[in-house]
Amino acid sequence: MKTIYTDGSCLKNPNGPGGWCAIIIDERFEWIISGSEKSTTNNRMELKAVIESLKLIEEKTECIIYSDSQLTINCASGKWNKKANLDLWKEYEIASKDKQINFEWVKAHNGDYYNEKVDKIAFEEAKQIKLNI
Repeated sequence: MKTIYTDGSCLKNPNGPGGWCAIIIDERFEWIISGSEKSTTNNRMELKAVIESLKLIEEKTECIIYSDSQLTINCASGKWNKKANLDLWKEYEIASKDKQINFEWVKAHNGDYYNEKVDKIAFEEAKQIKLNI
């Protein structure tokens, strides 16, 4: 069982510098992964964090993914139609294959330790890109 917290950030939405972060937790370890893009959107970064975390999870693993993105959760769960970022949704389908994924919504900026941590790191990733442009 893996617990995953994800978040994305975009400094000038849309088409500004953006960052993403995921923290993967199991009974023994905690991994932090993050990245950035020069020109993106907040929604793309939210989804990118989920995709990149799932790429590191073994097949047949049960995961709980905590996200503050209703769009990501509802589209991934099939409740809402995927209308944008179809390239990333294709990546999601590949990364999520053969994994048991449950999504939990967490309210942003509400004191949840790991949500605050991924938010901060995603923002720092976006800020770092802005400084290098």
